[in-house]
Amino acid sequence: MPFVYLGLASFGAISVLLTYHPLRQEPLSVPSFIVGFLIGEVPIQTIVWQVAATVVFALFGAFKGWAGWAGWLGLAVSVASWAGLLGLAVSGWRAGRVVDAALAQVRDDEFPVPTEAVSANWERTWKVSRAVPLKGRSVGVTKNIDYWGDGDRRHRLDIYRARRTAPERAPVMVYIHGGAWVMGEKREQGKPMMYELVARGWVCVAINYRLSPKATWPAHIVDAKKAVAWVKDNIAEYGGDPSFVAVSGGSAGGHLCALLALTPGDSRFQPGFEDADTSVDACVPFYGVMDMTGNDEGARRYGSGLLDLLEKRVMKTTAIEHPEIFRAASPTYRVHADAPPFFVLHGQTDTLVPVAVARTFVTALRAVSGAPVAYAELPLAQHAFDVLASLRCRATTDGVAAFLDAARWRAARRAPTPPSPGAADRVSDSST
Repeated sequence: MPFVYLGLASFGAISVLLTYHPLRQEPLSVPSFIVGFLIGEVPIQTIVWQVAATVVFALFGAFKGWAGWAGWLGLAVSVASWAGLLGLAVSGWRAGRVVDAALAQVRDDEFPVPTEAVSANWERTWKVSRAVPLKGRSVGVTKNIDYWGDGDRRHRLDIYRARRTAPERAPVMVYIHGGAWVMGEKREQGKPMMYELVARGWVCVAINYRLSPKATWPAHIVDAKKAVAWVKDNIAEYGGDPSFVAVSGGSAGGHLCALLALTPGDSRFQPGFEDADTSVDACVPFYGVMDMTGNDEGARRYGSGLLDLLEKRVMKTTAIEHPEIFRAASPTYRVHADAPPFFVLHGQTDTLVPVAVARTFVTALRAVSGAPVAYAELPLAQHAFDVLASLRCRATTDGVAAFLDAARWRAARRAPTPPSPGAADRVSDSST
């Protein structure tokens, strides 16, 4: 028993160490991500169950007998790892400062980001400790609406809105799930942010899209654009306002939402619905894959795994044979002056999409865009840091909501026709 406890304590300590110093070399980057994501977002919960496990081991004699030294050594290792976990908890709590600093850089008279953030609806201590985001009774969901009309289950979306008070001309958020373009489902991601936006009066739409290897690029972005076109035409029936539609997503979804926001009306990505309005009023990509080209610089950042995935399963051609396809699919190379407001969020210790990718994209977009570009680079945050309702996710959720308030105010000011009575005043009031 003492040696079992020592082994488990050592494994826990190594996991904490990997959260601070993740392994970026393939194929170790994926297990490093899994460990860092789980422990980095629930460090206090990890301490609690490890302390409980230590008590159980003590009751079974882990600190007694001739081998008791191993148990005591394991306890010393555990205490050291608990100190590291406390440091991770502090980092998650301080994420709010990072987000505030990012928003301060874009706050001005033309983009009045609220200085006093409204606390997240789910930030009560017991909800944060639970970590898993669960839908409350106040949130209603209309599931599996076919936005193509072809019966394909990958062409379906879910609409989240307030159950008790029917929304009326509410701002709309379209969320695109991640999963490396080959997996994922609309029910799995973005829940903390969408639940919070619904609590603040928004209508949220989570979409599915065709996945590789069955689907070949650009099917993924075509589906995302078709979903946005459907939202523009139909969301009023569900209480949404088609005059303000934002888009968000994580990882591959971050790539798709950024590309969608930067390419409204691109006929290559809108076959059969070239004239449909697929423009959006704000974009919030989380840890998005912004460079798909496979060039030398990109390959050094990602490793060879991304290009292999794209060539063999997603694009089904090579970057050498058709570089224009990979470049046209890369948000970094699609930036322009008329881009909508962007709020880019990325973790510094992300091992799947290196933070340098986000930095390059933000630099390129800021160089040409006439709209605000906020960027939050979160210390000790791994990939998928917003999936669980953690301290860090609470901070980013509050920040995204504040950013979107300012984007709504900006859109109302620029609208050719006045918004619904009182809408601009409500947004303006929330921004003071």
